[in-house]
Amino acid sequence: QVQLTESGGGSVQAGGSLRLSCVVSIRTFTTTALAWFRQAPGKEREFVGGISWSYSTYYADSVKGRFTIWRDNAKNTVYLQMNSLKPEDTAVYYCAADSMSDTLRVGVENYGMDLWGKGTLVTVSS
Repeated sequence: QVQLTESGGGSVQAGGSLRLSCVVSIRTFTTTALAWFRQAPGKEREFVGGISWSYSTYYADSVKGRFTIWRDNAKNTVYLQMNSLKPEDTAVYYCAADSMSDTLRVGVENYGMDLWGKGTLVTVSS
């Protein structure tokens, strides 16, 4: 059974940084596209960024230049480094994996992600 387990959430002041981690227990990790989503209170879940097997990344405009995604295939872990945090970044952050593709599927619903973690809360205060 595939599991995705996020960690690293917490509270931070505006302008601060946090790093989220997600361990993905899937045998095909090296050929799995991965992504981070978030859901703010009262809002729809939205895409934050993703990474393909080739380490190629893609970000939402709202986080571009502030957030960085990378993967460590030796640890089956994907990371989300969040810098210059803003109060509007407050949300539950979810890690996701695409069990059917090694490349982020831009334009597909949820970028093709079909496996999800339970989320970790990030709160940014002003």
